[in-house]
Amino acid sequence: MLMWLAISLGVAVGSALCPLVSVELFLIAMVADGHHPPIACWILGAVVAIGQVVGKLLYFFAARGHIKLPKWLQPKDKPSRQTWWTTAWARITTWFTALQARCERHPKLMIATTGVSSVVGMPPFMATTVLAGVARMSVIAFVGVTLAGRFIRFTALAASPNLLTHVLPHFA
Repeated sequence: MLMWLAISLGVAVGSALCPLVSVELFLIAMVADGHHPPIACWILGAVVAIGQVVGKLLYFFAARGHIKLPKWLQPKDKPSRQTWWTTAWARITTWFTALQARCERHPKLMIATTGVSSVVGMPPFMATTVLAGVARMSVIAFVGVTLAGRFIRFTALAASPNLLTHVLPHFA
């Protein structure tokens, strides 16, 4: 059982860092497979939530500027040429700066948005994580809200195959 919890934690951290890895599919497949030792859905939800929040904290701290990005991810100083891309980037930068200022003025709205995103996934959790870091959201508030939201999400996902096989046939 501990091995599967460790694997789940690793997949959760990996999926938080690389969006191409789906911890949701892993979790549902693991629970639905039946070849693994039975693990309570709330324990799986907690382990995966912890892994997700640990992984997302890297993005959060990078957005705050506490983690130095690798050289290939840092902006390069180039001579300014007026192209459609520079014009579009200037508009995006202006919009993002206004959004950041709005989030800093209304921290409770930022906490609520991050909480909803951590449960539902809309707006994208990766984007709200970065925005929370840029908007200087409290680390304690970020960890608390996202840990609770991710726990709800992944516990529900871990319970869903069991729910489908045991409860829904009685309604048919």
